[in-house]
Parts: sequence; C-alpha cells; structure tokens
Amino acid sequence: MKKILFVPHPILRQKALDLKSIEKEDILIAEEMKEVMLNASGLGLAANQIGYLKKIITINIEDKKNNFETNYILFNPKILSYSKDKIKMEEGCLSIPQQYADIERSSEIEVEYINYKKKLIKRKVKGIEARVLQHEIDHLSGKLFIDYLSSLKRNILIKKVKKLVKNKEI
Repeated sequence: MKKILFVPHPILRQKALDLKSIEKEDILIAEEMKEVMLNASGLGLAANQIGYLKKIITINIEDKKNNFETNYILFNPKILSYSKDKIKMEEGCLSIPQQYADIERSSEIEVEYINYKKKLIKRKVKGIEARVLQHEIDHLSGKLFIDYLSSLKRNILIKKVKKLVKNKEI
C-alpha cells in the first residue's frame, strides 16, 4: 500500500492531469486511495497525495453531529461555482500531519465530476462536504490549505512536519 506524502514533497505542488477516459488502472488507484484514506482516518484524499498525478479524489465523511455520511470517488472533479457565503473553520491535512489552521472557504459549491460508474455528475454540496471537496480539489492544482496562511505561519507548519518526520514521530 502506498504511503501518504508529506510536505514539502514536490509532487504535492504539481498539477494532476485530467483523465482522458477512466481505465481499470484508475479504478484500482481509486480503490487504493480509499484504503489509504480510511487507514489514516481522513475525510478525503487526492491522488497526488500518494504519488499519482491524476485527477482522482476519494471522500469519506461521517458527521455524526449532523447525521450525515457519504463515501464516494470523483474522477476529473471541478468546481463550477462558489457561494459568496464564506465560513471559517479549522482544517488539517493528511500531508501536513498534526497541523491545523482556520481557513475560510465557500459554504456551498457546485461540483462536476465523473463517478465510479463513468457517469457525469453535477450537483450542489454544502457544509463539511463542500469544505472537503474544495480542500481536495485544491490538491489537484498543487495547492495546500497552508497556502491560505501568511508565509510565516505556513513556514512554521512545514518546519513542524519536517521535525516530526526527522524524529520519526510520523
């Protein structure tokens, strides 16, 4: 099983490529991603976080407080529109372990993607699902949640991750 890449790994800063068609290999990658994400207790995972530069995302959200649960795979996801309404919430990332910061994102988005059955889906999502999708779609563009922070805060978080890796704490 692939390991999650940590900052400052260069692949995390590269743009993922559109899939011309969804092949068996891509579905296998998505299944592997799902396993890695669940083992790490993540809410989402982008393919470049485990070294694949393909536009694939897996989502697994269990929000017991709001009685909401969803688990799915997105191929070639893109955000079509963002609500003007913004919400600031604490975010973390499997590629930036044990580091968190308040990030402002749109409360609702319209997203388009190809699902597991190779069907084009277009829908509006809100709340935690909208936040997770924005976070993961950013990954596909080589953007991390720490990029919304000042360079000082961003560099502090990267140094903390480097120290965790050096000390073999992660």
